[in-house]
Amino acid sequence: LMIQHWREEWKQGDFPFYWGQLADYKAEMPQPGESDWAELRETQTKTLSLLKNTGQAVITDLGESNDIHPLNKRDVAERLARWALVKDYGMKLPYRSPELKEAKFDGGKALLTFDHAPAGLRTVDVDEVRGFAICGEDKKWVWAKASIVGGSKHGTNQIEVSSPAVPKPIAVRYAWADNPVCNVYSFDGGLPLTPFRTDDYPMISKLNTERAASMAREAESR
Repeated sequence: LMIQHWREEWKQGDFPFYWGQLADYKAEMPQPGESDWAELRETQTKTLSLLKNTGQAVITDLGESNDIHPLNKRDVAERLARWALVKDYGMKLPYRSPELKEAKFDGGKALLTFDHAPAGLRTVDVDEVRGFAICGEDKKWVWAKASIVGGSKHGTNQIEVSSPAVPKPIAVRYAWADNPVCNVYSFDGGLPLTPFRTDDYPMISKLNTERAASMAREAESR
């Protein structure tokens, strides 16, 4: 709504609009679960498909747990500048973080395929892929074992996810936390994988909104 309003008021057409997704913030979660911070990131990502001429810099690796505003402005700015250099100035360089394209569940595993990773995916810091959670029909999330198909050094744009605790997985999440511990990047551009979920379970932010509305109605009736 804000983007649409600015475009209408400034009368410059659908001018480019780029933003930094929410950075990592607050305490790390020892167990996978719900996160209103992650839900807001998801909403930011959805804007890419809702409004044309928009772009998002993923910065889940640039924040601090005790500061809502990332102190590292330089890397945030450089990731945003890539969008402008490519989309508005015609340069050729990696500019968009990998995003989930498809998820298939079979044989106790999830096979995930990603867009915007033409040279494949890789990990940073350690070879182990971190940040994935998986659940079955009971909707109980557990940390999952994940591996880049082909290996983290010469990988593809696919990741396999599984857990012995979930023999029949139905949903996967990545970096779904206020301050996620995650380490998957595009191989060529060095851009972090966009947080995502494959499920459509009710969001806690929606439940909080409904609760607030109910309380407001009760107050009005008194």
